[in-house]
Amino acid sequence: MQGQKLLVLCASFCGAATGYADHWSFAPRTQPTAPKFAEGVPRDWVRSSVDAFVLARLHEKGLKPAPSADRRTLIRRLSFDLTGLPPTPKEIDAFVQDPAADAYERLVERLLASPHYGERWAQHWLDVVRYAESEGFEYDNVMPGMWRYRDYVIRSFNDDKPFDRFLIEQLAGDERKPGDADLQVAAGFHRLGPVRRNAGNQNVAFSRNEVLTEMTDAVGMVFLGLTVGCARCHDHRFDDFTHEDYYRLQAFLAGAQEHNVILADAKTKAKWEAVTAPLQKEIQDLKRRISTAEGADKERWQFELKAAQSKLPPPLSALCTVREVEAERSAIHVLRRGMPEKKGQRVDPEFPSALQKGNLPAIGKNPRTALAHWLAHPEHPLTARVMVNRIWHYHFGRGLVATPNDFGVNGSGVSHPELLDHLANEFVRHGMRLKPMHRMIVLSNTYRQAGAPQHAEVAMARAKDPENLLLWHFPRRRLSAEELRDAMLTVAGQLNLKAGGPSVVIPLEKDLVGLLYDPAQWKVTADVREHDRRSIYLIAKRNLRPPFGQVFDQPDLQTSCSRRESSTHALQALELTNGELANRLAKAFLKRLEQQPGTDPARIVDDAFLLTTGRLPSAKERERSIEFLREQPAREFALAMFNLNAFLYVD
Repeated sequence: MQGQKLLVLCASFCGAATGYADHWSFAPRTQPTAPKFAEGVPRDWVRSSVDAFVLARLHEKGLKPAPSADRRTLIRRLSFDLTGLPPTPKEIDAFVQDPAADAYERLVERLLASPHYGERWAQHWLDVVRYAESEGFEYDNVMPGMWRYRDYVIRSFNDDKPFDRFLIEQLAGDERKPGDADLQVAAGFHRLGPVRRNAGNQNVAFSRNEVLTEMTDAVGMVFLGLTVGCARCHDHRFDDFTHEDYYRLQAFLAGAQEHNVILADAKTKAKWEAVTAPLQKEIQDLKRRISTAEGADKERWQFELKAAQSKLPPPLSALCTVREVEAERSAIHVLRRGMPEKKGQRVDPEFPSALQKGNLPAIGKNPRTALAHWLAHPEHPLTARVMVNRIWHYHFGRGLVATPNDFGVNGSGVSHPELLDHLANEFVRHGMRLKPMHRMIVLSNTYRQAGAPQHAEVAMARAKDPENLLLWHFPRRRLSAEELRDAMLTVAGQLNLKAGGPSVVIPLEKDLVGLLYDPAQWKVTADVREHDRRSIYLIAKRNLRPPFGQVFDQPDLQTSCSRRESSTHALQALELTNGELANRLAKAFLKRLEQQPGTDPARIVDDAFLLTTGRLPSAKERERSIEFLREQPAREFALAMFNLNAFLYVD
């Protein structure tokens, strides 16, 4: 009884309604209309329905929105937001000087049409689906061809593929059009979780259970926005999701078996196997010897193992996907405490009980296809809400639901309930395409607000809404690790804009690479020009991330990352002053500045500020910068520009 009281108390603090099944996110979407305003409310600020809903909440609290940001701020904000790259000084000047009434609207359209839009927004999706090209755990084997999934996502965003189709292709692309290479790549979604490869004494049942758990939890977090994994061992403590629901959901995925489609012809494959087979036999033999050896013998066998591994030819080109194998469909049982050796009743695919509303698709012979169509249905209470919340989150740094992977009772709740449903309804009305949603958001006055309001009521606003949940100004944010690296490459004139293809392996310190189980896997890309490509094209290896990414909060690729942290610590300053990347690019940046006509220090300072911050320096900044150039090596000035808050942050 005491435990039940505690559970009810916890649920009340977390925003539960009268019962789990009554939670707002499980209910059908409402059809809210944009609020109307009486005299005295700044109605002329309302440019769109987004503004109306935001202004209504501000007015409730006696707050008012900030004035619009200036054009230099807006183009920098938009460029990073939609493409992940800084605008050039020429682009900034053209926008600032454009007298046309639709200058901003045309800027939005140009950025949405840019191929770099897909690269930017694909990175958000890759975070959520925990994309990696290696399996993690001890061996961390690289999956050849997994980069094709990354390119599929980039193409999908650039083409503005409807989200329902995008969802269906990933959950059941291999069933939709068997043999279609693009859809097989999409179904590689099911291969993105870490996989434990146990040598010698592999417990097949345990390993298969881990894989199915990864797949099920991913469907729950990515598409439902629910922590369904909490029900793997018992009924969910907060949400209306039972122990049985979890395994019935897992049963939809029970026939999916990993499958690598080798793209090489028969002759090439035979030649590769002839070279690889004896080496693999030698490697397995050496591993067995190492497992029982000690001291000097163990060190000798380990040295020989690394030598043998280094002789392996590169893996054959392949598509990493899954296929439905009826004969190998795993029997799904309700597992007591989630343990495969403690089998309860056997279950078949069935939609979660709390979400069995409306007409449900027949499950039939292709359960994953049925699951995909159920999730993609326009009236599904969660799918559209979850996706538009992710879009909002990446534009404002915080979702209307601040926990994008948890729309349940234990999540954050929703700051603007009517706006969330309005956006979800518009998303469905526009065919579940993302670009119309971007337009709705970035064309609004809510998005165009200044980041540091100066009006007299700002102190009152900070007291009433210190976290800016109601959006009375635009929230400042630091550039992500990828944006920062790409921006440094851009201003240094080094960014290689080549798109797509196999991932790039950049040089790292020998000691870091040596920590890998098989250091031979880290084969640096031979063409040095490739090393300066956009960050999204760098190899995503679970057990080895470049230090620059780690320092600036790049996710660890082990679990779904729905929102990145933004920490501030000394290692970041050290990386931007002493790091190899920062120093190499500072040298290139300085060379670019010195190649411009004129050697006047004031000209160099002005150009440096325009390239890094998008604006000219203030009189005080110019004076101090010129003094710094006279007293310190010029490369130190270039490094200092990479450390400016105006470069590191977007207002």
